[in-house]
Amino acid sequence: MNIRRFTANDAQETAAMIARTLRISNVKDYTPEMMEECVLSLSADKLIERAGWLHFYVAEDAGHIIGCGGIGPYWGKDDESSLFTVFVDPDMQGKGVGRAVINILEQDEFFLRAKRIEIPSSITAVNFYKKFGYDHKPGYEEPDEESIYRLEKFR
Repeated sequence: MNIRRFTANDAQETAAMIARTLRISNVKDYTPEMMEECVLSLSADKLIERAGWLHFYVAEDAGHIIGCGGIGPYWGKDDESSLFTVFVDPDMQGKGVGRAVINILEQDEFFLRAKRIEIPSSITAVNFYKKFGYDHKPGYEEPDEESIYRLEKFR
């Protein structure tokens, strides 16, 4: 497995992997309609746009994208950052891909400069992030109006 920075050439395959993950893994915790809205919001064009303001990485194996994740500034702050768009192909979940992506994100300059890192976590991924020391932001112990948990970690 190789983890590297995302390029525009990765957009179609990454968007397809994310869509597959949403439709197979996340649909267990959300309605199919909600997942289709997410698929649209994470299209190839939207991923290219995101990569313009965050450091976006892809994990690949045998020439195929099997995971991704990004880190960027939290609302423009210099001492806070956020993790975004962390997904692992359903066939590769539980095989260390997500851990490797988080490890790369936690070595990125946006992580290293931050005192606090926030993750807008799906219901599906909460327990995964907790393994890395992220916990509920005070007052956000339940999913918000977007059905997202707000997790954070201090350095």
